Amino acid sequence: MAAGCASESAHTPETYVVQPRDTLYSIAWRHDLDYRDLARWNHIGADYRIAVGQVLILKAGNHRAPQGTARVPSVSPNSVRAGSAGSGNNAAPNAASSATAPRGAAPGGAPIGGGAPIGGGASGGAADTLAPCGWTWPAAHASAPRPVPGGGILLLGMLGQPIRAACAGRVVYAGSGIRGYGNLIIIKHSETLLTAYAHTIGLDVREGQEVATGEEIAHMGTGAHNIAALYFEIRVNGKPVDPLPFLHRGN
Repeated sequence: MAAGCASESAHTPETYVVQPRDTLYSIAWRHDLDYRDLARWNHIGADYRIAVGQVLILKAGNHRAPQGTARVPSVSPNSVRAGSAGSGNNAAPNAASSATAPRGAAPGGAPIGGGAPIGGGASGGAADTLAPCGWTWPAAHASAPRPVPGGGILLLGMLGQPIRAACAGRVVYAGSGIRGYGNLIIIKHSETLLTAYAHTIGLDVREGQEVATGEEIAHMGTGAHNIAALYFEIRVNGKPVDPLPFLHRGN
């Protein structure tokens, strides 16, 4: 079995042009960034409003707004995806032109195995950030969780079985616009903490919706080789951390 796209974090471009259906959260996730940093670098306010055609800086150091930003109405990623200027077109962006493969091991291609511990790059305070969450497993699994190097874990199960929120929070992304993740749900639990649930089907939640710990949010779909599985990730300050210690602690 295989899961994952090769990491392209070393090749992160300097800028990114906002596409239809993008949100600040999905752009930050795609490029392995903290959404708060992305907002700060681009002088985006607390509502995190972005616009189709807007040019976003993806690296620290250049704090001037990039030239050539499209003059189009902006929309909030908290409840509405970026739409095409003047047309209201919300078609999904072309993955080849607007999506960079996610960091080290979202479901899709690279082989997995026992794997080394995950979580490189996360801050030393991650344990303190995650401990109070009251974690629960996002899905029942038929075998031991499979670590995906540089990313999260793969939980093998049955097609269509419930996927549940591992911790209470607010849905900030629900869609298929990020290459390598299939149908993806991202839940924000605090200003520093996000979880993701990839390769789902039958989404039961919408962006902006508050969910409780253990609440059903989707159903298990298939990743590589049409095997039923959930890919699950925890990120602190935009960086993946090993989810297993926290999931085991919460059960």
